Amino acid sequence: MIAVKTEEELAKMRVSGKIVGDTLRMIEPYVKPGVSTMELNSVIEEFIRSAGAIPSFKNYNGFPAASCISIDDVVVHGIPSLRVLKEGEIVSIDVGALKDGFHGDAARTFAVGRISDEKRKLVEVTKECFFEGIKQAREGARLGDISYAIQKHAEKHGYGVVREMVGHGIGRHLHEPPDVPNYGNAGSGPILKAGNCLAIEPMINLGTARITISSADGWTCRTKDGFASAHYENTVIVGKEGAEILTL
Repeated sequence: MIAVKTEEELAKMRVSGKIVGDTLRMIEPYVKPGVSTMELNSVIEEFIRSAGAIPSFKNYNGFPAASCISIDDVVVHGIPSLRVLKEGEIVSIDVGALKDGFHGDAARTFAVGRISDEKRKLVEVTKECFFEGIKQAREGARLGDISYAIQKHAEKHGYGVVREMVGHGIGRHLHEPPDVPNYGNAGSGPILKAGNCLAIEPMINLGTARITISSADGWTCRTKDGFASAHYENTVIVGKEGAEILTL
């Protein structure tokens, strides 16, 4: 069952979404060589709280930080630490905000200084995958139409599409039904309705689609082959004619 939000609930979703989008815009200038991921996390948490919201991720199923910060071959769920960013890396920052009972969730992949053309293309195509997907986020389409569009665009460029980690519904809970895979078959899955809220988040790998999860912390998700991965996510409202993006 995919919840259809009321107009009052959607208004609250827009507020949470805006805080998340503002947070990601705010943090971009801080992403530079020599800055630790813990420093970035502190700035993010302070900003979210200053907006009157609560970081959605902090203590979520035991996650210890306000943001997931994932460098190069880390796909998602990187835990902020004293590790400093280095020239030429890419870093994905994923944040959530809870305000007035509703969550927003989004992620961006940033360049650390000058990066290779190979990494730059990966970041650009991952973002394009999201926008290809949301062309299908309209009433009457099927969930699989979104998944198929993302997969098709990524694989056209020879990239791996992560299977184990997926997007999700969002609202009063950070993760709600349905799962939103970044791969699948057009014409499959539940029919979308206006008022459905989804966090659509392509996670695209330069090499293999396969991943590993750290046995040390139970969170850090890396590419199996050690090649880079990019992540781009927004919270959207399904509409009658198309999607409204809340976290830009």
